[in-house]
Amino acid sequence: MIKIFKTFGGYIEINEPQQGCWINATIPSADDTQRLIDEFGLPQDILNDILDMDERPRIEFDDDWTLIILRIPVEVKNNGLPFHTIPLGIFISEKFTLTLCLQDNEVLPIGQPSPFRDQYKEITDNINFILRLFLRSGNLYLRYLKQINQMTSLIEQDLEKSIKNKELNKLLKMEKCLVYFITSIKANEIVLAKLRNSKKITSEINEDLLEDAIIENKQALEMAQIYSDIQSGMMDAFASVISNNLNVVMKQLTLISIILMIPTLIASIFGMNVPNYMENSLWAMPMIILGSLALSIVGVFTFRKRQWF
Repeated sequence: MIKIFKTFGGYIEINEPQQGCWINATIPSADDTQRLIDEFGLPQDILNDILDMDERPRIEFDDDWTLIILRIPVEVKNNGLPFHTIPLGIFISEKFTLTLCLQDNEVLPIGQPSPFRDQYKEITDNINFILRLFLRSGNLYLRYLKQINQMTSLIEQDLEKSIKNKELNKLLKMEKCLVYFITSIKANEIVLAKLRNSKKITSEINEDLLEDAIIENKQALEMAQIYSDIQSGMMDAFASVISNNLNVVMKQLTLISIILMIPTLIASIFGMNVPNYMENSLWAMPMIILGSLALSIVGVFTFRKRQWF
């Protein structure tokens, strides 16, 4: 889907591109990609780079255009991982600024009239617009990191009683998300530094906005690294917990087998085809049952006294 806005605020949508407009393309179809190439002059190789899931963040300058790629977090529900990161491309030319992403996201939601509802003034500077995207991306990383932490806490509660690897696999997926986040945030931080020090940026950069974006990215990076270190230690600890829980279950099953062996042994002895002076007694069966039950109870109390149960 392609939407064209008069300014970067996204308040006024127009049908045809004009000087200084913002073009937002998300989940482009085959027709949309062809339109981006033919009508808006987006180079084919740049289009392929932005639509590549594994593309690294970078900033690239040319005589006629500037390309900035950052990685943003997205929430997914169909591939086993709750979150991962995807590239968001920003193509700047003399006439317009184009943002392109292969998946719907919360940094530039295609269905929302304006991603900057808190801004009452229209945004006309493309560099400061890009800084706002970095700032929104950092805020989104922080929000998703808090959700990962909450999911991890729920998994920990299940792991304490688990004897299977299901919960451990869930924890491994959380660790995988954190690795994606750390790698992407570090690369975004490098792009921010290059954007700050680049001599080819002629427009004035809002230093306060730049500082906010850098602080948000650093905070997200530190949180992701802390959560990753904690989870790395928990993975080893809970692997031992699962093994210990399994040993406890096996111990209990063994004790139950010993208790059940007592009446089985007595029944086997009295069931032998040899005289035992109780063949003609009417009380033989009840006495044997009561004796087996009494010995089993004694065995249970003995095990509980030793805290084996």
